[in-house]
Amino acid sequence: MSVTNQALEEFLSRSPLQVGPELLGARLSRQSEDGLVTVRLTEVEAYCGQQDPGSHAFRGPTRRTEPMFGPPGRLYVYFSYGMHWCTNLVAHEPGVAGALLLRAGEVVEGHELVLARRRKEVWNEKIASGPANLAQALGLDGASTGLDLASAGMHLELPAHAEEYLASGRVGVSGAGGDPVAYPWRYYLPHRSVSAYRPGKNVPNLNR
Repeated sequence: MSVTNQALEEFLSRSPLQVGPELLGARLSRQSEDGLVTVRLTEVEAYCGQQDPGSHAFRGPTRRTEPMFGPPGRLYVYFSYGMHWCTNLVAHEPGVAGALLLRAGEVVEGHELVLARRRKEVWNEKIASGPANLAQALGLDGASTGLDLASAGMHLELPAHAEEYLASGRVGVSGAGGDPVAYPWRYYLPHRSVSAYRPGKNVPNLNR
């Protein structure tokens, strides 16, 4: 279901906990000089800003996290473990930082380009499984952080109907005392592209 820019902003101007499940099944496309890639989002995680110890925005805005406090619909792309780029779609209520980490997707267009970007010779349904692999499949890096979707050459097409989904604790993130389901903010479809779950660490000491 294609939406206008205004409708998309309204859709994303809500808590990530509301937006996350409704984002599943959406088609996210990116047109670059290399070509077009489209993925169907199958897994996302919600991060709720200064009320969420697992969020980069927990301690307030910094030069790095400023996009999370900006208008909904921006990208927040960060470098993880000194190796990988990971992409978030900013979504939050007015005055509250928040974002959805795009964790996995099913590639539906641009298969050859994705193979080249991932430096793979054989296709695998998990080629865009995990946030770093998904960002690489779409050709996203730090140059895109802070941009809105259109400026990044991207288009989001929401699903016509809500899909049945599952929820769990976030990957590598858990609650106080190590409870892995204290923050059940990982939403995913029953699809082979979804990344493997692993229990997390205590979020107050988290530095993703």
